[in-house]
Amino acid sequence: MKKFNIRKVLDGLTAASSSSSSAAASPQSGNRENDMIQETLQSEHFQLCKTVRHGFPNQPSSMAFDPVQKILAIGTQSGALRLCVCVSGVECYCRHESGSAVIQLEFLVNEGALVSALADDSIHLWNLRQKLPAILHSLKFNRERITFCHLPFQSKWLYVGTERGNIHIVNVESFTLSGYVIMWNKAIELSSKTHPGPVVHISDNPMDEGKLLIGFECGIVVLWDLKSKKADYRYNYDEAIHSVAWHHEGKQFVCSHSDGTLTTWNIRAPAKPAQIITPHGKQPKDGKKPEPCKPILKVEYKTTRAGDPFMVLCGGLSYDTVGRRACLTVMHGKSTAVLEMDYPIVDFLTLCETPYPNDFQEPYAVVVLLEKDLVVIDLAQIGYPIFENPYPLSIHESPVTCCEYFADCPAEVIPALYSVGSRQNRQGFSKKEWPISGGNWGQGTLSFSEMIITGHADGSIKFWDASALMLQVLYKLKTAKVFEKPRGKEEKSSTEIVDEDPFAIQILSWCPESRVLCVAGVSAHVIVYRFSKQEVTTEVLLEVRMQCELTEVESPECGGEPASTVSTPGTSSSPQTSLPQSHPSTSSNNSSDGLRDNVPCLKVRSSPLKQSAGYQVELLIQLVWVSGEPPQPITSLAVNSAYGLVAFGNGNGLAVVDYLQKTLLLNVSTAELYGSTDPHHRQPHSPRKTRQPSAGEQTTKRKLHLLTNNHNLCMLSVWVLVFVLFCPMSLLVLFVVHSYDRSRSSSVTSIDRESREVISSFYFCDWLSKKSETVAVPSLWVGTSLGSMLAIALTVPSTPEQRMQQPVGVSFLRLKGGILRMAQLDASGTLLPHVYESWYEPNAPEEEKERPRRRRPTSPPSQENPDCQYAVVCSEKQAKVVALPSQNCVYEHNITETSFVLRADMVTLTAGVGIACFCANGHIMTLSLPSLRPLLDVNYLPLTDMRIARTFCFSNQGQALYLTSPTEIQRITYSQETCDNLQEMLGELFTPVETPEAPNRGFFKGLFGGGAQSLDREDLFGEVTAGKASRSLAQHIPGPGGMEGMKGAASGVVGELARARIALDERGQKLGELEERTAGMMASADSFSKHAHDIMLKYKDKKWYQL
Repeated sequence: MKKFNIRKVLDGLTAASSSSSSAAASPQSGNRENDMIQETLQSEHFQLCKTVRHGFPNQPSSMAFDPVQKILAIGTQSGALRLCVCVSGVECYCRHESGSAVIQLEFLVNEGALVSALADDSIHLWNLRQKLPAILHSLKFNRERITFCHLPFQSKWLYVGTERGNIHIVNVESFTLSGYVIMWNKAIELSSKTHPGPVVHISDNPMDEGKLLIGFECGIVVLWDLKSKKADYRYNYDEAIHSVAWHHEGKQFVCSHSDGTLTTWNIRAPAKPAQIITPHGKQPKDGKKPEPCKPILKVEYKTTRAGDPFMVLCGGLSYDTVGRRACLTVMHGKSTAVLEMDYPIVDFLTLCETPYPNDFQEPYAVVVLLEKDLVVIDLAQIGYPIFENPYPLSIHESPVTCCEYFADCPAEVIPALYSVGSRQNRQGFSKKEWPISGGNWGQGTLSFSEMIITGHADGSIKFWDASALMLQVLYKLKTAKVFEKPRGKEEKSSTEIVDEDPFAIQILSWCPESRVLCVAGVSAHVIVYRFSKQEVTTEVLLEVRMQCELTEVESPECGGEPASTVSTPGTSSSPQTSLPQSHPSTSSNNSSDGLRDNVPCLKVRSSPLKQSAGYQVELLIQLVWVSGEPPQPITSLAVNSAYGLVAFGNGNGLAVVDYLQKTLLLNVSTAELYGSTDPHHRQPHSPRKTRQPSAGEQTTKRKLHLLTNNHNLCMLSVWVLVFVLFCPMSLLVLFVVHSYDRSRSSSVTSIDRESREVISSFYFCDWLSKKSETVAVPSLWVGTSLGSMLAIALTVPSTPEQRMQQPVGVSFLRLKGGILRMAQLDASGTLLPHVYESWYEPNAPEEEKERPRRRRPTSPPSQENPDCQYAVVCSEKQAKVVALPSQNCVYEHNITETSFVLRADMVTLTAGVGIACFCANGHIMTLSLPSLRPLLDVNYLPLTDMRIARTFCFSNQGQALYLTSPTEIQRITYSQETCDNLQEMLGELFTPVETPEAPNRGFFKGLFGGGAQSLDREDLFGEVTAGKASRSLAQHIPGPGGMEGMKGAASGVVGELARARIALDERGQKLGELEERTAGMMASADSFSKHAHDIMLKYKDKKWYQL
């Protein structure tokens, strides 16, 4: 029964009352807009569901492979299953409801089914013949704990070993227990006086299905005869066993032990091992036993027809190899290769040409499951190279710190990024195709392209093609190449504000149309990139230092001459000239008492920077230390290609930079944006004791023209600029120095710090600032954390030539409203796209540049409706729609009262436009525009991890994503249309494939019984012979079934028909081969009879002495 939530009802009543009150506040405007704008977005256009999960499975615990279907299954410690199919990276994610760790997986080879064993002592049967796998049966053991499972090839009887040392047998078709049980005391009898421990291995003899090999943890191995129900042989060794592997002829097996040894046993010689080796042990010269090594956790023994067998093992290293990474050892003949891995090994599997265990295995690859990676090694090539992984498993190559999602982006962007990214491919991979190649693509596709951009802790940025539910890396950018890296911890700079990952990406801003990228890092730096198909090399030519005060801003041209000053309206301007300085810009200016001043957090690379085709650095901005205080982290960032501007802000204020002319346009604190009309009460801080500067420090400040004697030390408005200018087409470094309140006493509480106003968002647009204006003017909307919105008008030259020669002017206006995200609507209620300039080659000659500037024409206001634009503003609590230029609030809606909005985006769907919100209480909501009607409210995901809050983002066409674990991206949709087409878009896991033919036993083996011996397990384990198992031993739980299973079954009808057709063809072919073989045997028998008759006639009348 669904729990009644009175709080949710009260929230709904509160929201309804607030909406009605806000509508009543301006009834005329609201009614007029409602009559004029017809909204098409309705609640039936929304439905929330998960689509696909990308990335490496978090905390993997087990693995299995179907050699016929070519499907890889990975289980995790949280009970999740990841099925990797198709060369193109199609994946399927499903999960056990209990959430217990998956300890083992077993495929029903080429049957479209998978058995999973969990740590809660339950086993489950998954149906893979539908697009969304579902559990058909479950069996929960009550009295014994599961330790090992084994399912023989082409068998329906599953062997289950337990911690008590017993073995139970399960029918996987009905998921019922057989009455046949192998008890531990019967298996070992008098060979051991103590309990042998849990069962660690079960396997049947490759040449005799009636012989079962059972390995106990204590070191005892038993060869059990299933028919006679007794042990044929028992093999004892002093060290504990971790795994066992058979030779394909069934005459030998190999055991791996806890002391790093491998023992080889002949099945008919149980007295002692035929061979004992320590692969990584040091052999003493006096012939003594080698020193013990670390345990060999797993060993596999695979044979080949043309050469020596392969023995693959993990572990067994010497104890003196402290700190050495995990290794996989491949022994082939006399050669031993040790392959180091980046992470600890969880499991590995050897891929072979045949699924039959009684034939030459012919291994060709090894799949190694690591804690944070999946590696496939090619055994057929010299040096054992690895295969290039097509799956998006490298999302967490460095931890993801931020991500952005772009749906319906320009179609030419993905091919452009792919063309430059394909040149970044590493060398040394295997030339063969990826061996995990099962499954098929889905039939349904989306009409729009999608991209995901991820920022990482090491400063790298990855561009991903996310179209059609897939994820493929396109291009990788390394921002840390701009800076100098310390060689060791002793060389680490004292100015770094973070102990680890100083290059980590914090915020991303990307313009898909112009391909301009802007990133902000944790070390208070901003980098602007432009996309180019040509390679360039940047060199340092000239360094210039400048001053920037509240009343003025100066900038040099390429020759070192200062540019015209841009003044703030209402203030005086007194420009001062700065001269070039010969000392480097990144040198430290430390006072006598050790305080760091006027130094950035990172040191910029001084050597020439070679920039390959792709994203190239256009501008680098760094905030610097001031009087021993580190810079505040950057909290908001925006870039606009049509204006050529980048804006960024933090807890102290904001700055606007012209990245085309390399000029700082605006640099003010938050309080100065309000002027004398500041609506917020700001607490004064106690002044810091004035420090007497040394002579060297006075000289430095005179060089920088910081005339601080004329200013109050407590002013927040003292900003300093330091320029490092290069030639055109070169890297420019801009340092923006913000001053703190010089006194932060230790008594300042956390509440005071949290109430500090922070710049939270930016939005570049063209708008009508006054009723008298008929043409929209460029502007920058600024949102703060205390709920204020301000508009900064920009004067941008109209032509590209004027843009590079004339400065950009600024002025101030102010709007009020809660701010988290901002957007703009036209008179018809259509969401206006951002202003942009189409991409052009920045490194092309001037005469070849084509720079078509795309601007939105804005119709002048009419007499009937003077408001022809609407500003949409969303805060952490509410959303508002404001008419422009009258600045009347026409709609208002309280989104939440008890929680707050973490992420909000204005999105475009096929049916219309709206606002999508994700709240801290886990609710996902959508509102219509412009009326702000609630359309969707689903309690989807409680906020249990700040990772979700940091990475959750919405996109157009009803798409969204978030980082569900450190290694996985979860994509969801809130569009009804996408949910309806999801079944068609998902790929097929199971495809009808003919099972390879069994190995030919040969004439003499078949004649004299030397081939594999089959076993009628049904007769042996069935209820008629073995009886019923105890009901208290395990509980059978039927699968969930439901509509999901019915849809999967319906979608698999065609596949079932195709499989039945192939099965009939296969049977007919085998019958034909049998008929031909029978005819050949009859002809051979006739020939043999004829020759025997001739010989008899020849010697019929002869005596014995005549022979």
